[in-house]
Amino acid sequence: PHGHTDPRWFAENAPFPDPARLFVTPDHYVFRMIGSQGVPLTDLGVPRADGGPTETDGRAIWRRFAAHYHLFRGTPSRLWLDHAFVNVFGWTQRLSASNADAAYDHIAACLERPEFRPRALFDRFNIEVIATTESPLDDLGWHRMIRESGWGGRVVTAYRPDAVVDPEFQGFAANIEKL
Repeated sequence: PHGHTDPRWFAENAPFPDPARLFVTPDHYVFRMIGSQGVPLTDLGVPRADGGPTETDGRAIWRRFAAHYHLFRGTPSRLWLDHAFVNVFGWTQRLSASNADAAYDHIAACLERPEFRPRALFDRFNIEVIATTESPLDDLGWHRMIRESGWGGRVVTAYRPDAVVDPEFQGFAANIEKL
């Protein structure tokens, strides 16, 4: 099992930049659902494989997300999102295009407070251990930084070997050499 968290969050313990970069851009369940309706992933800030331009305005990304929020009705993602909005951030209105800016502002204001930094949330939720997901080629530098920081939270990597065990995986031969 792995959490959809980035070890860098816990290594740097910096505030999350904005609601879109917390809830939309890094979550493949969210951006794929919206993308399935014809919204280009680049409009949601998802990085391109070729490094080309993508949307960088968190508020614009959030507005697109809010306008498509109805798509999540009845999904596990919706349950998780609603739970996080209400129980973590205190936002009790159903997200929609009409309240997107108010929700963004509310959550962004929370994210500026120390109790919403990654390590504080880890402690607040009484997490004993969380597993991140890295490539088998990752140098695990963020994990090393966490360990060397002296912080007591347990963040481990979940080994996902697709890149070095699946011959159909793009770059398989080079990945084997690198491993």
